Amino acid sequence: MPVLDNEFMKKLDQLELLSRKVFTGRLKGERRSKKRGISIEFADYRDYVAGDDLRFLDWNIYGRLDRLFLKLFMEEEDLYVYLLIDASKSMEYGDPSKLEYAKKVAAALGYITLTNMERVSIGAFSDTVRDYFRPARGKGQMWKMFDFLENIHADGTTGLSESCRRFALRNRTKGMVILLSDFLDPSGYEEGLRLFAGMKYDLYAIHILSEDEVNPPYTGDMKLVDAETGLDAEITMSGPLMKVYHNRVRNFCDGLKNFCSKRDISYLYTTTATPFDQLVLNYLKQGGLLK
Repeated sequence: MPVLDNEFMKKLDQLELLSRKVFTGRLKGERRSKKRGISIEFADYRDYVAGDDLRFLDWNIYGRLDRLFLKLFMEEEDLYVYLLIDASKSMEYGDPSKLEYAKKVAAALGYITLTNMERVSIGAFSDTVRDYFRPARGKGQMWKMFDFLENIHADGTTGLSESCRRFALRNRTKGMVILLSDFLDPSGYEEGLRLFAGMKYDLYAIHILSEDEVNPPYTGDMKLVDAETGLDAEITMSGPLMKVYHNRVRNFCDGLKNFCSKRDISYLYTTTATPFDQLVLNYLKQGGLLK
């Protein structure tokens, strides 16, 4: 259940999301922009150029220096936070399942966003975006968001690139995209991540695997069945095969991390063995997502 307990929410009340980029908001919000806009708080001057709004000329300076200067003010902006949750069948694996873990992390990040009067929207995807929580602002939307998260269930195959494309088309306002997934897509994760990076979103990839996927507690003869396709394979889990498996898991995670690093995408790896409150309160702060 992604609903957070009161003690944990009190800790979240002290946090806010930290975007690495500046986005222009549609409405005056709580977040300072590095841009100069129209507000009541003075910031600086610059030389007047033809076409500037004459209302913001400083006539006192003109009277003293006989030069035209435009007054600049700090602009406020809303931050849009988009949480995109992988709800494909592979996310059902583990105890707790990867999906339940992702939903709890999303609940915490969504709560922080609403507490700080930013806008949050959520999408759940498999082969495409199936469920969508419209952009909401303010703590009064908290229980509606929790209800939405509780009703997300794992189903279908992973289609990361198509889901990212549809989500981006639906959310034109630039902001932070936090993608929670195991990234186990046979067609690859590259195209979907490349799309968000190319569209100048501030993208965070939270890579979630089950501890049993990283260190399988299995030995001997067994049949493995793919959760999404139903394809099966009979194997004998031996020491040498386990070594090969560990190498492939490590190479997969390293490959995803390096891909993100080259494209200015923040990457965080975790397993469901890590308590989710520890992930939020410690690792996400260390990773620069929260402050």
